Amino acid sequence: MNGEKMTTKIKTIKSQKLKDPVLFVGLPGIGLVGKIAIDYLLNEMKSKTKLYAKVISDSFPPAVHTKNGVLDLISDEIYLYRSKKRDYLFLVGPVQPSLMMPINAKQHYEFSETIASFVKKQGVKEIYTFAGINVGEKRLKTNPSVIGVASDKKTKDKIKKKKINNLVFDKSDRDALISGVAGLLIGVGYDTYKIPGCCFMGETDQKLVLGDQGSAKNILQVISKLVDFKFDLKKIDKEAKKIEHSFSEMSNKIKDIEQKKETPVRYIR
Repeated sequence: MNGEKMTTKIKTIKSQKLKDPVLFVGLPGIGLVGKIAIDYLLNEMKSKTKLYAKVISDSFPPAVHTKNGVLDLISDEIYLYRSKKRDYLFLVGPVQPSLMMPINAKQHYEFSETIASFVKKQGVKEIYTFAGINVGEKRLKTNPSVIGVASDKKTKDKIKKKKINNLVFDKSDRDALISGVAGLLIGVGYDTYKIPGCCFMGETDQKLVLGDQGSAKNILQVISKLVDFKFDLKKIDKEAKKIEHSFSEMSNKIKDIEQKKETPVRYIR
């Protein structure tokens, strides 16, 4: 670090000429939806991906990893997967700048700008970010949709033509906000570097702090339509079924409680 405040640095592990690259981003957020999805995808392709770059930032927690008596800075990582038609970069990791306090706004902008600048130099043509969106108890009762928000109308129309199941673009003209890197990176990437992209948010409940595999599975189904390679969804499908079963039980319990509240109490004298 060079002593300046709120800086992000990216160290390229092995610089390579990339072929029509696209960036996918899955960092921690609500329900860990994006992180679970991209982590799962990378795990499925483990033998075919290579570490491309490491991201360190003083917007990350002020701590270090230690293992076997040796320490390492907390970092996010960018992995490279090379398919026959194009190259894919995946930004993953345990952290993003904190959303807990408004004073961290500059850190988010600086982090997103640094990422966008870096991938622009790598020739990235599109950026896709994956996250969760809190819908509360609705998540217990319905199959979660994936909400798409594109950088521009052309990109939105391009994605809509793929006719991806369970993907919805909000048709209302109401204003809404997307907090964190998932939204900001798309905005900065397009506004500053003219890189089109889209943020995909799986419906979830913010109470699911251990993760929402069901919503992540739907994100992965969207990803399968954005890439030119295949990957197995069987493992996450099993995890998703487990959590959906739990949701069904919780939903039934909530209904029982509500019905008991509505039942008039009779007193016998």
